[in-house]
Amino acid sequence: MKGIFSIFRKDDKAFTGLESAIVLTAFVVVAAVFSYVVLGAGFTTSDTAKKTIDEGVKQTSSSVGLAGDVIAKGTPGATPTVDNITITLQLTAGQSPVDIGADSTTGMMVVAYSDSFLYDPETVWTQTFIGDNDADDVLEQHEKVQIIIDVPEGSKLQSGNVSNVVNTEFRIEVKPKIGAIVPITRVTPPQIDAVMNLR
Repeated sequence: MKGIFSIFRKDDKAFTGLESAIVLTAFVVVAAVFSYVVLGAGFTTSDTAKKTIDEGVKQTSSSVGLAGDVIAKGTPGATPTVDNITITLQLTAGQSPVDIGADSTTGMMVVAYSDSFLYDPETVWTQTFIGDNDADDVLEQHEKVQIIIDVPEGSKLQSGNVSNVVNTEFRIEVKPKIGAIVPITRVTPPQIDAVMNLR
């Protein structure tokens, strides 16, 4: 019997090609599973980064912009006042429609007013669409809307003092729900008229 078992020696000759294939397959399967997990995590991370970048671009780019002149309507005389300011807005290139709302009480947009006498974070305003529109309160591409802003009481433009009202700088900030603020700074002319194109 001893002679029969003497043929089994401790060496590597029994390590066949089939065993090599089994070991190689195990390595490949483990590497495939690992790479799948790593790639899946990478895709998830890159998708989150893309959403963050898209949201950042929406917040930093203006969704609406000024279209045309800034018009003020006033009351001339010995105690002049500027009563309201009209601005025209349109969508900037490539932006999604913006829900303007019917007025300052129902709108999705806030208009702030400031001068050296007063800061009003939410002025009273109304809107009127001009030109082509589809009879809703949503500002879409190729549409324009006029915003008529009431100059708040207590402001420099409502003081009635000539030296306060003429040559006075004021600032309007249009704050849509999504997108950057649109600042508008203008100076009243040396003489208050019924209608004034502000520069």
